[in-house]
Amino acid sequence: MNKILTLIVVLFSVQAAIAANPTPPPPTPPPPPGLPIDGSLVVLFFIALVTGYYLSKKYISTKKGSL
Repeated sequence: MNKILTLIVVLFSVQAAIAANPTPPPPTPPPPPGLPIDGSLVVLFFIALVTGYYLSKKYISTKKGSL
């Protein structure tokens, strides 16, 4: 009788261990910011062209003035 009772207890405890709730998944990371990388790329390109033109003209004029 003790063997049967022990077997029943072991079987029910194994079933309870298998039927336990799984651990919840880890939380997802926050989403990246919604800023586009190339939002004002055309405007930035034209600003770079104007600045380059201005600086090159300034450099040439100071170079001619020092001769």
